[in-house]
Amino acid sequence: MIDFWLAAGLLLLIALSFLLIPVLRERRAQREEDRTALNVALYEERVAELHSQQQEGVLSVEQMDSGRAEAARELLADTEGSSEVRSSRLGKPLPLLAALLVPILGLGLYLHFGASDKVELTREFAQAPQSMEEMTQRLERAVAAQPDSAEGLYFLGRTYMAQERSAEAAKIFERTVALAGRQPELLGQWAQAQYFADNKQWSDKVQGLTDEALKADPNEVTSLGLLGIAAFEGGRFQEAIDYWKRLQAQLPPDDNSRAALQGGIDRASEKLLASGGKVVTEPVVKAKGALIKVRVDLAPELKAKVQPGDSVFIFARATQGPPAPLAAKRLTVADLPATVELGDADAMMPQLKLSNFPEVQLVARVSRAGQPTAGEWVGRSQPLASSTTAAQQLTIDSPDQ
Repeated sequence: MIDFWLAAGLLLLIALSFLLIPVLRERRAQREEDRTALNVALYEERVAELHSQQQEGVLSVEQMDSGRAEAARELLADTEGSSEVRSSRLGKPLPLLAALLVPILGLGLYLHFGASDKVELTREFAQAPQSMEEMTQRLERAVAAQPDSAEGLYFLGRTYMAQERSAEAAKIFERTVALAGRQPELLGQWAQAQYFADNKQWSDKVQGLTDEALKADPNEVTSLGLLGIAAFEGGRFQEAIDYWKRLQAQLPPDDNSRAALQGGIDRASEKLLASGGKVVTEPVVKAKGALIKVRVDLAPELKAKVQPGDSVFIFARATQGPPAPLAAKRLTVADLPATVELGDADAMMPQLKLSNFPEVQLVARVSRAGQPTAGEWVGRSQPLASSTTAAQQLTIDSPDQ
């Protein structure tokens, strides 16, 4: 940030020079005018003295003419090189007042319309946070600087949930839905936050959100998990088992969440059997893992405009879904061209898998600041099925807007 202010100060000094230099030139011209006036006055005094001496008979007419000619030559010599003084229509006070107001006005306009907060955030995001609190503060400032960023709001809501700040998370997810649309994943996150904000009290609002999410996507994982929790807390153990098994079927075999879910299913089964009930096992459809192979390269005209250490983020996101990436890899410009695989194992969050969304878009972004959400250059693919097996080609060729 210091580099930025030094550059701004240098530009300000250049701007002030255009105002102050004419003022200094005018002062020099004024001094020349005063000196010329003094020389003229001395000349006139000398001529008057010669006339007086000629009238008193001290000087002859020829001597007086010779003396006057000598005085004239001295006047010309003294005034030689002086230029005509140009009068300024602005006067002296106005340029000086402008020189004072320019830096004040410029600073005020920049603080009001500028983007110093975004510049500082970019520098911060280039460095890894030292704690969850620091990450939360960064996200809060990012949302304040870009209130219309659904992606920033989504990550802030997830962070609030991780800190058990469910009431704040519910409000954030509500804003995210208003910006990004009523996507199943966002509705599920909103319902979950609202449920915990209400002290685990099921409400018509939470029911409506989960119903809408599962109607759009019967395998929406957050809603399935939440309905299982509510059913277990309400003593409806068979419903809890059914919801959790449906959720478990959407997870890949190596997902760490499967063990926790199985523990919940086992506890629900024990309680159901202890109450005299019988566990009904229904067949579930197992999820198929998605894997997309993509070759990423730079357009030839951009190779001279990037640096080898610039970060390259390659990710897939749902065309109709949450703004968060479903799978991501990070390289550098020096690694390009490169072929990477994006699959369920690369998910940013366990609930967001490629296989959970029918259509995705591939994106590759070059970011000198190391920020995945904004950079200098980007390449985007056409929408394609998440089940695509053919290798894809992605070229980074456009300015990042």
